[in-house]
Amino acid sequence: MENRNITLFCLLFAGLVLFLMFNQTTDGSKPLFVFQTHQCQSFTKSNTIGPGDGLESALSEASMPNKTVIIAIVNKAYVEGDKPMLDMFLDGFWLGEDTRGLISHLLLVAVDQTSFERCKFLRLHCYKLKADGADFEAEELYMSQDFIKMMWRRTLFLKEMLKRGYSFVFTDIDVLWLRNPFPRLISFNENIDLQISVDKFNGDEWSQANPINTGFYMVRSNNRTISLFEEWYARRNNSTGLKEQDVLNNMMQEGFFRELGLSVRFLDTLYFSGFCEVSKDFKVVRTVHANCCRTISAKVADLTAGIHDWKRFKSLSDSNQTSTLTWTSHVNCEGSWKNFNVTLG
Repeated sequence: MENRNITLFCLLFAGLVLFLMFNQTTDGSKPLFVFQTHQCQSFTKSNTIGPGDGLESALSEASMPNKTVIIAIVNKAYVEGDKPMLDMFLDGFWLGEDTRGLISHLLLVAVDQTSFERCKFLRLHCYKLKADGADFEAEELYMSQDFIKMMWRRTLFLKEMLKRGYSFVFTDIDVLWLRNPFPRLISFNENIDLQISVDKFNGDEWSQANPINTGFYMVRSNNRTISLFEEWYARRNNSTGLKEQDVLNNMMQEGFFRELGLSVRFLDTLYFSGFCEVSKDFKVVRTVHANCCRTISAKVADLTAGIHDWKRFKSLSDSNQTSTLTWTSHVNCEGSWKNFNVTLG
């Protein structure tokens, strides 16, 4: 009798295990146990933007109370090397003023498995983006075909965020966050739709003559900005040889911003600076972007010098000394353009 009960218990337990292995729960979540082949299939499905894609969960976990998220996109080239660009990017948050807490609102969007695994290892908020058959693992040199494809894939993803009701600050990985930018971004002013960085500031934060740079900008989710991103992305097939930044600039010059009724603010390089035009005041600068630079190695070298400049500034207590402090010349980035004749951006 006792042996029969043991046998019956074993059969019931085995049946339960098989059920868990081959079936999903009623709420559509993953089974408790799966074979490796099933894991791969499920992972592939989760890359597609749509219902049940995992994006909503990733966004909600990283979101601020007002549904604003900091977004950066990474690939394998940004996470490998002696000093990966991603590590340099995170150094800025560590060394900056009032920036460490912002990491909890940063969502890293990985376009390949290597960068996704590195993100998870660092215990950041991570999302794996499907690359639609393209290979974005390698360094995409400025204005190469794969560089342009990756920029458009980025635009499509950001459009999806807006449609889901999330506002965001998009930042390139080659931007150092040296101070919390939100007090300067007027982040809770609902009258401003888009706040975008520029290569060179013309002195008027409302002037559409400013040369925009899509490496750092804040967008508020509403019908106007969704329409902007839909039209922007729709123009990709008729914009051969142009990067998405050029297309957006053309739309602005054509009057499309005014047609939509967009309120657009162009960010002063005194606060949101870059290698194209450096901030002249260490005491107020918020971000430093390695723009006007072509290669990752050159960006890393000159951003490293920029971090040393920042540390030197932080070590000085005499305001007279800090007022004369200047940024190290960006010799590596200047050299990266040798024999290259495309306009800087």
